[in-house]
Amino acid sequence: MDFQDNNGEDGLFDVYRHKVEVEYRRFLDYITPHVVSRWIVTYVLITLFMARIIFSEGWYIVCYTWAIFMLNMFLKFLTPKFDPSIEQDMQNDSVEAGTNQMDENDDEFKPFIRRLPEFRFWLKSTVSTITALFCSFFTIFDVPVFWPILVAYFIILFLLTMRRQIQHMLKYKYVPFDLGKAKYGSK
Repeated sequence: MDFQDNNGEDGLFDVYRHKVEVEYRRFLDYITPHVVSRWIVTYVLITLFMARIIFSEGWYIVCYTWAIFMLNMFLKFLTPKFDPSIEQDMQNDSVEAGTNQMDENDDEFKPFIRRLPEFRFWLKSTVSTITALFCSFFTIFDVPVFWPILVAYFIILFLLTMRRQIQHMLKYKYVPFDLGKAKYGSK
């Protein structure tokens, strides 16, 4: 018995799925250079989601989960792809082993490469906001909880993780924000 031949239904579904994937990729390729427009749409979605949570007075667990996910994505966005602390540990190990090469310049320019690029950060933020907004329409996700505790947990978690991240930035002297080309005054 041939499982591939069932009146072309699977083939038709695969063709349709492929067309949807191609159109989705084409849309993402089209909006990639429009950074400000993309983020404006995301901020509008976040505002809609927050308004939904505030005015409905529910779905606090959904909001808390969304906020933790967004914090995690933001930290990945701020973190370098290649951790300087690991590089320093490897350098310290090579010094102890006597194989350190002194001809390398410590002040050498190393570009900041993010662990999570801006486009992927935007895409995950937008998808998670749409998902959270969608979940806020179903009562199964409206778990009764004392929301001030969740707010306090999130504030404490945010402060601790951001303090650690800022200390890491200061210790290894990297700036995750690129403000573009430096502009000098006219003569």
